[in-house]
Formats: sequence, structure tokens, C-alpha cells
Amino acid sequence: MDYIAEGVLQALSLLLTGDEETWDAIFTTMKLSSLSIAVSLALGIPLGFLLGYAEFPGKRICRAVVDTLLALPTVVVGLLVYAFVSRRGPLGELGLLFTLPGVAIGQVILALPVVVAMTATAVESLDRRLSLTLLTLGAGRSQLALASLLESRYGVLLAAASAYGRIISEVGVSMMIGGNIKWHTRTITTAITLETGKGEFAMGVALGLVLLLVAFLVNGSASLLRRRVRT
Repeated sequence: MDYIAEGVLQALSLLLTGDEETWDAIFTTMKLSSLSIAVSLALGIPLGFLLGYAEFPGKRICRAVVDTLLALPTVVVGLLVYAFVSRRGPLGELGLLFTLPGVAIGQVILALPVVVAMTATAVESLDRRLSLTLLTLGAGRSQLALASLLESRYGVLLAAASAYGRIISEVGVSMMIGGNIKWHTRTITTAITLETGKGEFAMGVALGLVLLLVAFLVNGSASLLRRRVRT
């Protein structure tokens, strides 16, 4: 047990003294996850709202596909994206392999079904009397849609928190597409995997503590949002 206690103390020292390599992985993760969640929300909220609000042929099939994609393994997504962005792939000329934008593509694929499915659920769970009341007051289609989206805002925020949690904790896409390149694409999760394998327990613990803190904040926010949704 002594080596665990020593590792924790060394981990705190790395964080508090501003170890460059440790903090670079943290900042890279924050930058990458922010880009991924921004794109996921920009695409997922409109699609989720449309799926939950509108009636169209094939809606049930679309919903079933989205729900199925919630269980996508990260390594499978990484493999598929790698096939497209590698030199021999159709997007190879864009030079996305071993770059943060390339990793972001994979993370968006992981997060998008979460945002779409949970946004659709939030819209579908709205009180149907809201639409009738707004129509009675003379609201148009655009006003009705906007009001419905505003009423489901806590559900949408919950979708964002859940998607962010999935993004920041994944390792398969970051490792396969980013390549875990030091000072370039190394994230918290890939650095933990590498450093622990090398026997650098302290750095792995330091990054693990940061990841746990982020996960705690995300889960705490999600818990609060669930309470607001239920009320």
C-alpha cells in the first residue's frame, strides 16, 4: 500500500507544481472535448428536436437507429474513422490522421446519438397541453417550435452533460486516431494508459484525479438537471 500512497503524493506534486507534460495532456483534453461537444450540440439539438417534435414517415425506424447507435463501442468508431482518414481512405488527402480535428470527428460520432436521442426524449415528454394553449393564443409554427424547445431546455442540457461525459472519458478513438503523440494529441485517457503501462504511476494518478474531478462535476450537473426535468 505504500507505493499507492507515494504515488498519490507524487501525483499531487505534479499537479501543484505545474508539471508541463501533465498539464499539456489536460489542456489538450479540454480543447478537444470542447470542440467535439460544440459540434455535437450544433448538429444534435436540431436533429433531436426534429425527431421528437415532427411526425414523418419512417420516424420509428430513425428513432430505433439512433437508440441503437447509443451503444457504439469507441474502438469500432475509431476503426471506422481511421479507415476513412488514413492515407488510403477517401478522406486521406485532408491529413486528419493523428490530428485533433480527426479525433474530434470520432468523438462527435460517439456523442451525436446521445444528444439526438435525449433531446428527442425531452421534447416528446412535454405536456401536450402546451401546444394546444399556444395554438389557442395564435402562435405560429416557428413560435410553437421555439417555445417547445425552451420548455425542454433542462432535458437538452442533460443531453449535453451526458454527451460530454461520454466524450471526455473515451480512449479508443483518441488512441487510434490521435496516436497518443506527446505535445500534440495526447489526452488524459491516452496518457493514463501509456504512463501506467510504463510504470509511471504518479502521472497516471495525477491525470486520473483530474478525470475523476471532471466526471464528478459532469455527473453532479446531470443529477441536478434530472431533478429539474422531473419537476
